[in-house]
Amino acid sequence: MALFENYERREAKILATLKEYGINSIEECRDITLARGVDCDKIVRGTQPICFENAVWAYTVGAAIAIKKGCTKAADAAAAIGIGLQSFCIPGSVAENRQVGLGHGNLGSMLLSESTECFCFLAGHESFAAAEGAIKIALNANKVRKKPLKVVLNGLGKDAAMIISRINGFTYCQTEFDPATETVRIVKETAYSNGDRAKVRCYGADSVPEGVATPM
Repeated sequence: MALFENYERREAKILATLKEYGINSIEECRDITLARGVDCDKIVRGTQPICFENAVWAYTVGAAIAIKKGCTKAADAAAAIGIGLQSFCIPGSVAENRQVGLGHGNLGSMLLSESTECFCFLAGHESFAAAEGAIKIALNANKVRKKPLKVVLNGLGKDAAMIISRINGFTYCQTEFDPATETVRIVKETAYSNGDRAKVRCYGADSVPEGVATPM
């Protein structure tokens, strides 16, 4: 029985990657991670309950690789997880050609690095999916950082920004744009929770110039 979607198109590439790290099977990755107290299934589904099975297994493979590589720093582990994600990109696909898996791992590594001070999600029509990612970053990134990471949700209209802020407990930042000087200022901030979610700042815009000029 296949473990996840498009198993037959992914298996050979995944196993080839695992072989480099002395891992004999995809299932062994689960044993390796659970032995270290890392339940990737629980973590992934806790972030996105309707995720595909291949997402759960991709992160399981990535986490097993990080363990096998002996990663002790979060930023290094994130980059190693990206190797696992890349192994799940179907050969010949756009994701493989653009190295999406490695890109995700490197992005995670950047967010865990002290040299990165702010991360801005461009939400657009995928605003709720972006919000889920913002929540997890706000909750977890600072556990291994000395200086808190600023998390910003942008690219939304004012009404959408307020609604998403209320639903998720973010801080809604109402702005005002001056077209003559092409400057924008925050006129009001409303926090819809008192916890870590409020650390996510959500900006809305009435126009494209305002959205581009939103202060961080």
